[in-house]
Amino acid sequence: MHTAKFYRFALLVAFTMVTACTHLPDSRPTAQPIPEPVRTETTINNTGNEIALRALALVGKPYRYGGADLQGFDCSGLVYFIHDALGLKVPRTAAEQQRAALNIGKPQLQPGDLLFFKTTSGPQVSHVAIYVGENRFVHAPRSGMLIELRSMNDSYYATRLISMGRLHPIT
Repeated sequence: MHTAKFYRFALLVAFTMVTACTHLPDSRPTAQPIPEPVRTETTINNTGNEIALRALALVGKPYRYGGADLQGFDCSGLVYFIHDALGLKVPRTAAEQQRAALNIGKPQLQPGDLLFFKTTSGPQVSHVAIYVGENRFVHAPRSGMLIELRSMNDSYYATRLISMGRLHPIT
């Protein structure tokens, strides 16, 4: 009698295992949420990095008063030309660019941001440069000179820096 109970029990276990194994999980993929991109210091400012790279590529080009093309640039023409090439519309003069820019402090300074200087006795900003990182900037200094890379610690420019700003969106 015990053997009959054992066989019935074994048969019940075998039947349960067979039916359990025939039910396969649903193999259709389920929709997964798309994670938000991680914003790091290296990816936060792609537009600014592109502005800085384009500015560096123009080092050595001639200064030309009123210039905003590859024939030569004045300071605000350099800013205008690079932004325009990226599809970003900005004002043409240094003073207008300063007024249009989001004012930022030195701790927020990123490549592609603008540095505004007062190099004349007039009441407003008279010079603009593009910050390229590592405390350096690219600018078109004056007639007879070439576009150059300078340090923000330069004794002439450091004492004339009046504000910093951003004309491009952070991407």
